[in-house]
Amino acid sequence: MSGELSARPLRVGLIGLRHLHPRAYMAAFRTAGGWQVCAAAETDPEVRESFTRDFGVAAYPDWREMLEREPLDLAAIFLPHAECPEAATVCAERGVHVMVEKPMAAASRDLVPAIEAARKAGVILTAPYVWRCHPVVRQMKRFVQGGILGQVVGCEGRCAAGRVHRYLEGKAGWMLERRLSGGGPMFNLGVHWIDLFRWLLEDEVVEVTAKNVKVNPAYDIEDNSFALVVLSRGTVAALDISYTVPDAYPHGRDLYLGLRGTRGVLAWSPSFEGVREKLFVCSDAAEFAWAPRREIHFELEPVEGYGGVMGVEYLRALEQAIRSGTAPPVAAEDGLRAIEVAEAIYESAETGRTVRLGSQQDTVEPGQT
Repeated sequence: MSGELSARPLRVGLIGLRHLHPRAYMAAFRTAGGWQVCAAAETDPEVRESFTRDFGVAAYPDWREMLEREPLDLAAIFLPHAECPEAATVCAERGVHVMVEKPMAAASRDLVPAIEAARKAGVILTAPYVWRCHPVVRQMKRFVQGGILGQVVGCEGRCAAGRVHRYLEGKAGWMLERRLSGGGPMFNLGVHWIDLFRWLLEDEVVEVTAKNVKVNPAYDIEDNSFALVVLSRGTVAALDISYTVPDAYPHGRDLYLGLRGTRGVLAWSPSFEGVREKLFVCSDAAEFAWAPRREIHFELEPVEGYGGVMGVEYLRALEQAIRSGTAPPVAAEDGLRAIEVAEAIYESAETGRTVRLGSQQDTVEPGQT
């Protein structure tokens, strides 16, 4: 780690502002410390001027001009998903570390050149799958690794996070166009749970069966997506991902994570950016003999910024990785795997067949082995 790099904040440039997250990330960068967001690039003049007026950063209509003029350590990319890989590749080739908002691309094949460019340049390419950094999730992984659940046989992941009007109001209408976004809620939200189950179980998805439900004819994306996802050691994860939670729903999100094994169960209904969390644990393990059913309560410090404590912890881990030259909290290959699983889910939903993942992806009739 160079003395110059260790002695100053890392300089950040935002690429793309027509997204729901950049403003919340400004607070997260500030809270995390060690960062200085110094510039932002956005083609829409109204969005660009409003953002730079509120945050006092340098404004550019073209992200390539920003890269030419600003000495950046990190580019944080919030472009339409289809446009992210090109920008990530150019940034990497210039020796700039890159954080690409999930899912990183609209198609897995498009992300590969960016991964290769980052590897060649020796820079970090990462995606903010921040749920890995949540204190409750970290405790869940410790339980899994400690054998409290036995063999994990089933998982559930539910994420219903607001209706599509929020994207229109947030100047992110491209999210509702599949050619730009890659897909609907499964592609935009479901990848969080896909990544999380891979990380929690340290296993890879090998097969999916899915069904999409469309209720809004104005857009070419699904409104709801349901999938059974099979991992290599036999665990089956059920995903329920949608944009149809009622506006009246508390905090606008219906979130749930559950793991069930041969010896125990974990269940959690996250509050996302809240400070009070409750994890239910039930286990037949010997260390739980006197209290086999427990509720573990987490009283978190209020944290400003995207994702609350988990968003800030992700940024702190990313800062440390850049300064020390070590691995980031989420690798680009993790982002690639999540997209590949999402693509298989869409293929299954469109064909009505089970899709296997592997070096040669093929399809089988439901129920076949």
